[in-house]
Amino acid sequence: MFLLVTNRRDITMDFVVAELQRRGLPYFRLNTELLPLSRSTLGVSAMDDWAIELEGKRITGRDVTAAYFRRPGAPQAPEAVREAGERAYIEAEWSSFLKSLYFRLEGCWFSDPTEIFLAEDKPRQLLTARHLGFNIPDTAITNQLKPAQLLTAEGRAIGKPLRQAVLPGALEKVMFTSRLQPLTEADAPALGLAPLIIQAEVPKKYDVRVTVVGAQVFATAIWSQDNEETEVDWRRGSRPDLRHEAISLPDQVAAQCRELVHRLNLRYGAIDLVCDPDEKLWFLEINPNGQWAWIENQTGYPIAAAIVDELETIRNGPV
Repeated sequence: MFLLVTNRRDITMDFVVAELQRRGLPYFRLNTELLPLSRSTLGVSAMDDWAIELEGKRITGRDVTAAYFRRPGAPQAPEAVREAGERAYIEAEWSSFLKSLYFRLEGCWFSDPTEIFLAEDKPRQLLTARHLGFNIPDTAITNQLKPAQLLTAEGRAIGKPLRQAVLPGALEKVMFTSRLQPLTEADAPALGLAPLIIQAEVPKKYDVRVTVVGAQVFATAIWSQDNEETEVDWRRGSRPDLRHEAISLPDQVAAQCRELVHRLNLRYGAIDLVCDPDEKLWFLEINPNGQWAWIENQTGYPIAAAIVDELETIRNGPV
């Protein structure tokens, strides 16, 4: 049986479920925020000594042949538990349960959660990509004014978060990649509060999202320059009319993309590139567990099928 670790609102996982159903393959969708409503156990006699019963379905460690870690939700204490301390305790204990469960699935993962976490390190991504021969924009990761000034003074530069892309609070705000003006001494106190990724801005013909699944590479041109609001960050504005086009990468770049995912110990990666007006491709970053359903919708790429192929490969073991 295939274990799908996610949450109720994960539309992307719905594509995988549909493909599994089309093939008649058994699966268990574990929406982890519901765990406090489950009947579950972790034994200590063996790695596969565990069981979860949720929403009328049951799975044990002996059933799992492959697993997909997508977007697990934080366990939520039942509404009947009102006291804040008790709720926090319940939710923390279920989170610990999940961590142990993830460990017990070692060798079954499409991409291991620990490797996903490690691959989210953007400085590591840039170093690995440079080693593989990708073109990398001049970059500084800093909270100091002088190295930041060097990049912003040389021409257009962009800034983006090192890790946290959402500013939490009552008015939650997404922190998009933004164009920076030349920095001055007046900017030093604010810059000093937290490190920031600052890069020379690459002139764009279009953005490229490369979705790597195992050895398969699906490249999509995103025509971000068609609209002013998407010029710097194509995610800004959430435009449903943003043009997407299936494209082919040069063989060398496709090989670099496969190798980057391999070097990060993953089976999946969503890689962001930029194509400049001279058709030169530049590496920006890789999301080791990024969204892909909209790419399948826009291009017809069989990404869900490729993922299920990989899960079947894991299930069947080495040839």
